[in-house]
Parts: sequence; C-alpha cells; structure tokens
Amino acid sequence: MGTHLERYAEPAAEARRTMVRLIVAGGGLTDPTWRLAFEEVPRHLFVPYYFVSEGGDYERLWCEDPDPVRRERWLRGAYYDGPLATRVRDGELISSSSQPSLMARMLEALEVRYGDAVLEIGAGTGYNAALLAHRLGDELITTIDMETEITDSARAHLAAAGFRPTVVTGDGARGCPWRAPFDRIIATCTLPSVPYDWLAQCRPDARILAPLSTGLIALRVREDRDGARSAEGRFLRTSAYFVPLRGGAAVPRRRLGAMPRGALENDLFRFLLTLTEGSLDPREALSLWERERRPRRDRFGVTVSGGRQWAWLDDPEGPYVWPLGRQNAEL
Repeated sequence: MGTHLERYAEPAAEARRTMVRLIVAGGGLTDPTWRLAFEEVPRHLFVPYYFVSEGGDYERLWCEDPDPVRRERWLRGAYYDGPLATRVRDGELISSSSQPSLMARMLEALEVRYGDAVLEIGAGTGYNAALLAHRLGDELITTIDMETEITDSARAHLAAAGFRPTVVTGDGARGCPWRAPFDRIIATCTLPSVPYDWLAQCRPDARILAPLSTGLIALRVREDRDGARSAEGRFLRTSAYFVPLRGGAAVPRRRLGAMPRGALENDLFRFLLTLTEGSLDPREALSLWERERRPRRDRFGVTVSGGRQWAWLDDPEGPYVWPLGRQNAEL
C-alpha cells in the first residue's frame, strides 16, 4: 500500500499543513507536541479508501481510482476536517475515521505524560493510535477492536506509516488485561456506561476519556481503601458523536413521542435525554432542562463506585442523579 501512495507525498503534506492550520484557527492543537504529531502523521495512509454519502447511498473514493479527478477528490477528502466512513456493511456504518479537530481535542484532554501506557478502545483505521505512538512511542500504545478485518487493516496502515503499536483483536468492553496496567484509556466509540473492567486495569490516578451519550466524559480513577477502583469526572463542553461500542451493552436509544420541535432540535436537550434514559421520561427531562436554564454538558458528570455508576448534574451527591447502563427502546 505504501508504494502506491508515495506519489501523494508532496500534495498530502500541503493538505496536512492546511488541515492543521484550520484546527489551530478553531482553537485546537494548543499543545505544540500534538500539533507536531498532526503535522507529521500522514492521514491519507490510513484511509486508502472511504465512503461518502450521496442521496442516502455510499459512494467509494479510493487512491487507485483510474480517474485522476476522483483521485484528487479522494486526497482532498482525506485531509478534510470531518469524519470519514471507512467500513459500511449492508448500508450501515460500522467504522469510521473521526473528525481530526475532535481527535485533537480528545488527545489534548487525555492529558498524557511521558511514559504513560495508553489503551485505545476502537482501532478504526489506526490513525489515532499513530498519533499516540508519535507522542509516546510504539511500546506504550495498545489499540483494540472486535473485528479482525479492522485490526488487520489498522495494523497494515500503521506499518505503512512507520508505526508498530500493539494491535489486538478482542472485545474492547473487557479492556486488554494482558497489557495492563494503563495510565490512560481513550475510547473512540459511544458507550452506554463505563465498563468496570477498565477501572480494574487502570493505575490509581489514571484518566479515562470516552464518548457517553452525545458528550465526552473525562474520569479520574481512584484506589479506595479496600483496594477497589472507583472513578469520577465531568463531561467536556464539546459534543461528540461516534459509532456505538460493539461487544458491550447496547447504547441507549428511546422513543420520544410528541415533543416540542425546538427542544428536540437542541443538541444539549438531546444529550440530557440520552443521559437520563430509564430515569426521566421526556417531559420530565424537558422540565428539568428548562428549570436549570438549559445546562451545558460540563455541568454534568459521572461517578463509578461500589459496583454502581450514575450521572449527575452539578453535584455527585444530588439532588439530580440518574443510574447509567439501563437497556432502552428504539429511538
């Protein structure tokens, strides 16, 4: 693969510089070390093909298209600051490469330190693992995904770009115990709740960053007096939409019935609806949202302790708390 893509080196480098400038202009990549990683890791090597939605159908763009116009379109899209659909099965998206500016925010929010061992849940194309390996070194990075097809291609993409972190085929909800303990865990798939296995595989003071509901929860892991692990933290202010985690519990979905259109179109209200599924009906959620003056995501948090986990508004002790991890109906 690398041989075929070498001819794109110069235009790709210019496209990469443009992508980084746009991310910086939007307030991202304030850490110069992460900026260097985005400048030097060639994203196009990780997306030799991807799919774009055209009228509900997916069109495939790839690096070896005989049409030079379509090849140029493929390369330009590889450095567009947006998500790319990389695996589609029976019309359903099963894997993607995330929006680079969102990846940058997540990596900076992970707060890695020199020598940190990192577990990534959701290997995707391997691009995020490459950015982590650029920062910390191959030996400290583990990335896991359920599907052999995904991990095989991620491993090939990483090798083509000169990186060799550990790529594992397995259930990310169970972590990767043989590579533990970890100082950081980052997930690139949406969770219904926090897998307890992750906490058990973390060192004390580890940080977990994961999509939950339509936000990003940043948890700090603690070791309790009896040696058990607990974790607590708040959501970041940014929104986040990812492919659901496969292998764990189902991601919450629900029927909403008749609701004011303005509320349903509000991103923050839909975040609250998903977060409180199983605890508040939509009307109760709307009443709370309006009473609390449409709270932003960073007013909410999550606590995992004593075999329980719950979301909360403002204070983990209440009065507004909701259990996580319930099964839900179709939206």
